[in-house]
Amino acid sequence: MRAVSQAQPLPPGVERRRQLRVQRRNELLRNAWRMLVLLSLSAGLGTLLLRYGWTLSSPEQVEVEGSSHVGREQVISAADLRFPQPLLSLEPRRLAASLKQELPVEDVQVSRWMAPPRLRVTLVDRQPVARAQRRGPKGPEQGYVDRQGHWMSANQGRGLISSTKEPLVVLGWQERHRAALRMVMEHSQALSADLRQIRFEPDGSLWVESARLGSVRLGPRDERLERRLEVLEHLIESLPAQLQGRTLKAIDLSEPEQPELAVAATPPAAPADARP
Repeated sequence: MRAVSQAQPLPPGVERRRQLRVQRRNELLRNAWRMLVLLSLSAGLGTLLLRYGWTLSSPEQVEVEGSSHVGREQVISAADLRFPQPLLSLEPRRLAASLKQELPVEDVQVSRWMAPPRLRVTLVDRQPVARAQRRGPKGPEQGYVDRQGHWMSANQGRGLISSTKEPLVVLGWQERHRAALRMVMEHSQALSADLRQIRFEPDGSLWVESARLGSVRLGPRDERLERRLEVLEHLIESLPAQLQGRTLKAIDLSEPEQPELAVAATPPAAPADARP
């Protein structure tokens, strides 16, 4: 008779390693299921938050601060907000740029707040610094300009400009003149205190009216405008003392290194009375 062969038991070390491999495989499977469940719950929760949680459901969730004449209704209208509005669908940078174009403000900052969900809009009002006139579709139009050279309607600027000094007047405003206008108004304190009028001719030539010097032609709006303004500032400070009572008729700074001055002729002195 043959002896029945029996399986030999595995050595203890090999059996232990096999059991560890089985445990690791089972643990990986359990972790994979846990991860799948967590991802499913996160996706569902995120969908619920986007649709029902982080949502602007009423105008009261739009906070507007910093402006004395632009309110919540104007901001909502300018931003074209519709309620309910998913909060994360709003891009703060793009929304701020759109509001800056639509509203009479100098600067806009937009931020989203999640708890509780709300939209905060911080505005910086435009401050009119000069009265202005431009040619509109129906003829001359009166308004104001702010310190950036932007046009403001009569309604936007009324009551905001200082009445403690004679206002600066800008004539012939056009959008293409804005950069040059801003440069003139902000160039220096000496100019802003002395200038009474800034005028753009139809051909684009720039003139200013100085309290000390009278009419000054600054010429075209080109890269030398900065230099012309520097020369003008110097003349405002030094030229009146050199005139010795003579009257300036006009100054041409088209060539800033060679200013042209038109001085009124001095009347002849009256002859002395003859004595007997």
